[in-house]
Formats: sequence, C-alpha cells, structure tokens
Amino acid sequence: MLQAVLPMWKELEYFKEYQQRLAKHVGPDGAKHIVSNAAYIVSVGTNDFLENYYLLVTGRFLEYSVSEYTDFLVARAEEFLTTIYRLGARRVTFAGLPAMGCLPLERTLNVIRGGRCNEEYNTVAREYNVRVNAMMARLRAKLQGFRLAYVDVYNSMVDVISHPEKLGLENVSEGCCATGKVEMAYLCNDVSPFTCHDAGKYFFWDSFHPTEKLNRFFSTGITKALLEIL
Repeated sequence: MLQAVLPMWKELEYFKEYQQRLAKHVGPDGAKHIVSNAAYIVSVGTNDFLENYYLLVTGRFLEYSVSEYTDFLVARAEEFLTTIYRLGARRVTFAGLPAMGCLPLERTLNVIRGGRCNEEYNTVAREYNVRVNAMMARLRAKLQGFRLAYVDVYNSMVDVISHPEKLGLENVSEGCCATGKVEMAYLCNDVSPFTCHDAGKYFFWDSFHPTEKLNRFFSTGITKALLEIL
C-alpha cells in the first residue's frame, strides 16, 4: 500500500505522543534531556509546489499568486519550527528546496523548451529559499537557544548536474527506472525492460526522486549542518 505524505499537524501529534511514551521509559526529566539534545531534520516544500500548487486539479494557482503561495508555505514552516521549539527541540536543520525544475518529470513536461530544466520552477525554488533563510534568521533571534541550520540542497544539486563527473555519473536528466521520464511508485520497478543496470551512474532513480548514491551525497550536507549546531 502506498503511504501518503504526512501533514505537518500529524507529525506534531506523533512528536507529542513520542515524548509521552519516552517519559514513561526514562521519566520526565530524562525525556526532556533526550528531546532537547536530539538533532532534527526538517524538509518541506517540493511536493507543495509540484504536487499541489502547479497541479491543475487542485486549482491552488487560482487562489494564490506564486509569491503569495511561497509566503504561505514559509509561514507554515515557521509555525512548525516554532511549535517543535516549544515542545523542546533545540537543534534543527531545515532543508531548502532543490532545483525542482530539473527533475526528470519536469524536464519531460517542458516540451516547449526541448526537455531542458524548467527555469520558472527553479526561480520559484530560489526565491523560496531566500525567504526561508530570512524566516530562520528571525527565529534564531526570537527563540533563545534555538540552534537552527539551513541545508543548501539547491546549489548542491545544480553543482552535481553541471559536473556529473565529480560523482562518476553518466545521466543527470533521466531516472534509472523504466523510461526515466515519467514513472514513479508502482510504475517504477526492476521488471521494466528499460530500467538501467547500474543506478549508481544516475542522479535520479525515478522521475522525481534521487538514487541511493545521491541520497548519500546529500546526507553529507545534512551531517555538516548538524555538526555546526551540536
């Protein structure tokens, strides 16, 4: 069964439930110590734009301009970060948006420009990241002891796509699975005769998600950000 993405409010419910269970095992003081000294990784936004705002069936683009929707998402992220701070989190990394216009699915849909990266989407991602950094600066100034670090996914992604030889990649525009252009989830498996034999040579596994090799690469950036706030 395909698992839907958890909304932020549900994640907060789980976080509260976790703390209650933790307190039963190690006591209230022990739970508070663990929660405040743990490291948290927060990543939001890509699906909100590509699977919500720009999706015709949702009609979000009729309700908001892209700038208004960006502000809406940043405000929701600020509320989320403020809430987990009040629940005891003190060390948090927040990942910016990737160059979402360069995802294989978006390249495929960008027929009018020959399958190149959708620069409109990339511009939106950059503007979102600028506003996220401004929001994070406000929170650092306002919330005492809140160690909040930004993870720059966008520039890391662009650098790899521009210089694939750094990671020994041979394809940075299509996914390894099936045709690599539109498939995701159940449509993406090793049964397809088109699926590549070595995913380690690809940036993307399917038309939306990076391969395990690239996830390991991005995790180094997260680790670096975490070390800065420990």
